[in-house]
Amino acid sequence: MNHTHETTGSVGERRLQHLLGTADQAATFYDRQVQARLTPQMADFIGRQTMAFLSTSDAGGACDVTFRAGPPGFVTVLDDGTLTYPEYRGNGVLASAGNITENPHIGLLFVDFAHDHIGLHVNGAARLHRDEEQRRAYPRLPVDTAPGRRPEFWVHITVEEAYVHCSKHIPHLVPAPRPRPGAQRPKDADYFAPAPSTRPRHMRASRLREHAPGRCPAGVDR
Repeated sequence: MNHTHETTGSVGERRLQHLLGTADQAATFYDRQVQARLTPQMADFIGRQTMAFLSTSDAGGACDVTFRAGPPGFVTVLDDGTLTYPEYRGNGVLASAGNITENPHIGLLFVDFAHDHIGLHVNGAARLHRDEEQRRAYPRLPVDTAPGRRPEFWVHITVEEAYVHCSKHIPHLVPAPRPRPGAQRPKDADYFAPAPSTRPRHMRASRLREHAPGRCPAGVDR
């Protein structure tokens, strides 16, 4: 079933469209751009991308956004209605995976900064699958998306809508070798951290709760 402008978009965005007089413009976008399944061009685009921005939220709607990267095709198109990507052991917070266990809604944004300067939004419903379970179902999954590391989970996404992100404000970025950090650069864990004595008490407590056993399945990057 294809999306139509009668069924696409949230109540809030439609209310604002009518308030600001953009309903006809939005209807044209819905009709021409929003797809219920991936087109061949979209699938090819995803297969070339080395990064994606990922959004999730918990059962109460509190949002989290993060970043994923890997070799071209690390987000695998299984068919025109399904995507998957691997999750590796990270810092132990498990924010994205934990959100998925509460709320399956997920959003991915792929952006080509270097060549065509275009973006692709993919929204859908996600589930967590163990590595062995996903490989039994899809034997052709890539093996070395992170050489020397084995995925703890795969995020399995059923596509609900996909649409373009226009090129107007996408900057041009040139791929280059990664420079070594300067000698004065703090470690990642200390880069944005305040001194322990200045960290708010409620923040220390919330971090302890996040690391408490049983909050999320073990072994998924934030």
